[in-house]
Amino acid sequence: MLDKLAGIEARYEELDRLLSDPEVTANYTKIAEYSKERSVIERIVEGYRDYKRQLQELEDARALLDAEEDADMQEMATSEIKELETSTEALADSLKTMLLPKDPRDDKNVIMEIRAGAGGDEATLFAGELFRLYVRYAENRRWKVDVEDLKEQDGGGVKRVEFEIKGKGAFSRLKYESGVHRVQRVPETESQGRIHTSTVTVAVLAELDEVDVNLNMNDVKVDVFRSSGAGGQSVNTTDSAVRMTHLPTGIVIEVQDERSQLQNKERAKQILLNRLFEIEEERQRAEQEAERRGQVGSGDRSEKIRTYNFPQNRVTDHRINVSSYNLPAVMDGEIDEFIDELATRAQAEKLSAG
Repeated sequence: MLDKLAGIEARYEELDRLLSDPEVTANYTKIAEYSKERSVIERIVEGYRDYKRQLQELEDARALLDAEEDADMQEMATSEIKELETSTEALADSLKTMLLPKDPRDDKNVIMEIRAGAGGDEATLFAGELFRLYVRYAENRRWKVDVEDLKEQDGGGVKRVEFEIKGKGAFSRLKYESGVHRVQRVPETESQGRIHTSTVTVAVLAELDEVDVNLNMNDVKVDVFRSSGAGGQSVNTTDSAVRMTHLPTGIVIEVQDERSQLQNKERAKQILLNRLFEIEEERQRAEQEAERRGQVGSGDRSEKIRTYNFPQNRVTDHRINVSSYNLPAVMDGEIDEFIDELATRAQAEKLSAG
């Protein structure tokens, strides 16, 4: 870990030098690039420098203890050493966490889908309540909510709702909400007071990346040939038509509409870029849909990640075995208790795996 931290500090110092270089300061793109990289590692470097400083203080305190003969001074030095050992260990743990690979999707906006599962009308009613829960959570964090698709049920329920939440770190918080949410309560229509169990599925997807297609012309075979025409003066007597074959995908584009070979090449290149753009866009959508299906499962009652038990005023997250006995507050968007613990467990698992 220390070698990695030393390398990060060296890069930070190099970035400082680069940002004061006149050649760099004249290039806005480079300034933005280096400034962004510097801001990403600045907190790690500050923590590492604090850690090195405390290690030195700890070493000095131990040397002082070894040289000290006065009992009172030895006691003071021993107490200081214990405090420094505790704080140094805490700093080391913090640095380990900062060095964990970050989910590149964490800062993205999210697309959420809530769908009524097993339980009929009661499931649709709870789907509507979960939707309100996440809207309230977003509002409390000053995130923006845009509803993209809403299918309501007679009686106030929601069969399905898809909405986007826009805000910094939205995915990092809400990604833990995907799965089957189970509700246990007595429906208003239940005359004998029996508790019914229903489910709602929640899918949480990171906003798709903007598609950026880079066309390497080394991957493209270009053939030229004579344009076909109706005869007479309009017949093209030069090899102005162009056929482009994109070798990695096998896409073939032919253009002979323009009058010159150069114009046809540019037109073919643009059409090829558009086709590659569509393919990449479709690939991302397919991956997102596969992820959505994997998150929600079948919606069966046994697949629950969290149970909302109204008679007992209890919400239990089964992944971390944590319960809250303030169900109204949870339904009003206060779910950070669960999210914080889920994030902490996820970090601990990464640390133990590393």
